[in-house]
Amino acid sequence: MLLKDNLQGLQHLGLPVTNLERSRAFYLDLGFEEKLRQDLAPQEAPTRVSFVQKGNLTIEMYEEPGEKGAEIAARHDGHIDHLALDVLDIDKAYAELKAAGFEILESNAPVFLPFWSHGVRYFTVRGPDGEKVEFNQFLKA
Repeated sequence: MLLKDNLQGLQHLGLPVTNLERSRAFYLDLGFEEKLRQDLAPQEAPTRVSFVQKGNLTIEMYEEPGEKGAEIAARHDGHIDHLALDVLDIDKAYAELKAAGFEILESNAPVFLPFWSHGVRYFTVRGPDGEKVEFNQFLKA
């Protein structure tokens, strides 16, 4: 069994959006609470990110600039981008899944992002029907 005693359960769902403010307002109206708001600044325009939570469901909404944003706007169905699973040890999970032959989507995995108190590290694999499954660890001080 892969990831024995490492996989903790669902961490969040990744939802690309075309207008972060509109989507944020929609989920806040449904009773979600915003837990994190951050912009990630690449060379062009920033990717805008908001994590909202209701009970044990967390949704990561993100608005991409440029061509990525246009591709998202052109979708009709299937807007959920990834399912993120929580792990205790990202390096162990990465080594185990890579050794088992899983397709790792990031060339520089595990990737660091400056989210939450101390950041997160993650990597993504491709599921059997093309879905993206992210493995994510909250970092501690």
